[in-house]
Amino acid sequence: MDNSYALTEAVYYILLSLCSPQHGYGIMQQTEQMSGGRVHLAAGTLYGALNNLCTKGWIKPLPNEMGSRKKEYQITERGRQILSMELVRLRQLVANGETVLGGTENEK
Repeated sequence: MDNSYALTEAVYYILLSLCSPQHGYGIMQQTEQMSGGRVHLAAGTLYGALNNLCTKGWIKPLPNEMGSRKKEYQITERGRQILSMELVRLRQLVANGETVLGGTENEK
């Protein structure tokens, strides 16, 4: 498993959003909410990322309901592995930062 890359914050939140099936607008809303408004996905950015993540096999489109134009996506097992590896990487970043800086600002 290749773990030589870091996820962008947007991709991290898209993958987190897709731990349960979501359509594009739901992904945008959930990403903005989880990030405290810091990450705002424009439609073009989101759909480009979704296509890229589908190509990588990290997410998959779900079958459309009859007559529905909404396309839903869900994370794959490979996507969950990538997300888990990223969580380990982020924890290491925080631990190293706390070691060097002597804790968080709230603890000082």
